[in-house]
Amino acid sequence: MKIASVVGARPNFIKLAPIHKAITNFSDHVIIHTGQHYDYKLSEIFFKEFNLPKPNFNLKVGSGTPGFQIGEMVKRLEKIFLESHFELVLVYGDTNSTFAGALSAVKSGISVAHVESGLRSFDRYMPEEINRVLTDHLSDYLFAPTQTAIKNLQREHVFGKVFNPGDISVEIVKVAVQLSSKSLILNNLQLVPKSYILFTMHRVENTDSAESLISVIHAFEILSEVEIVFPIHPRTLQMFRGKNMLERLEECKNVRLIQPVGYVDFIKLMQNAKKVITDSGGVQKESYLLGIPCITIRKNTEWVETVNEGWNILTDTDTNKIVNATRDWMPPATIQMKPIFGDGRTSLVIKNSIMSLMP
Repeated sequence: MKIASVVGARPNFIKLAPIHKAITNFSDHVIIHTGQHYDYKLSEIFFKEFNLPKPNFNLKVGSGTPGFQIGEMVKRLEKIFLESHFELVLVYGDTNSTFAGALSAVKSGISVAHVESGLRSFDRYMPEEINRVLTDHLSDYLFAPTQTAIKNLQREHVFGKVFNPGDISVEIVKVAVQLSSKSLILNNLQLVPKSYILFTMHRVENTDSAESLISVIHAFEILSEVEIVFPIHPRTLQMFRGKNMLERLEECKNVRLIQPVGYVDFIKLMQNAKKVITDSGGVQKESYLLGIPCITIRKNTEWVETVNEGWNILTDTDTNKIVNATRDWMPPATIQMKPIFGDGRTSLVIKNSIMSLMP
């Protein structure tokens, strides 16, 4: 069976790793990198950490507006798809590469399977929400990570066949934790375990808003007694600089601005953090799997299970809510972590499902 995986951003690479390992023995698996992320820390390092082969194709689309990126991806992918005669195209998550891969495959007459389908924040202002809704309705096979995701797909009457393999992150985090024993990130940054907060922010609705950036900086200033480690995304750095707020951010002596780190180092930082503050969907899920309290600076989340279980709290970018949650909020001590994301056999279930589609 000739299968292509279309990836282009950090979350895609991470989800690809266990799937590639599972299906490579029975398929000709071709990896297509769109080039959506081209910074080493956001791209190549993940292939090395998870022993992924070098992509068969790199489209080198690079940065640009969503319309430009998706248009270039579709145009370049179509050429490959029409020449290579794949039987199935796998797409992952909710990035521009995800939607472009699904659209180009469908237009080329190739079946599409969507890994991590059915997630909904019900916020159409989020670019990721548009990508995942459109991808789900283009897909022939939908691998939904949770019962909530399955209900969302059923309610929308999607065309494709829905599977419930669990969430691929359970496997990924387990491997990353094993690898993190060799990570030197804590020593290199001279961090004491459970003494700092890990902070990430990259969502367009936050980084494009001057009001949100100011609110976050103000929270940092109030939380002067708390050490905050901030691996800053290149685009986030650019937005702080472009809105003339980088100098004020750098004046927060309690904030450690560091370059983006690889996935294993990031998991090491998260494992040893007192809490995590983020607008990332993946980080919300990873923090739950690691048992680290999560403060989400968004109005909503696609990972509603983490909120319902009491391990994640939504504050938006409200300064006072961020400060209060950082200082005073903790999940109740009586909470028992439930296997809401499956039993860690997701890649095997996906593999068996794909094999069952073979003639």
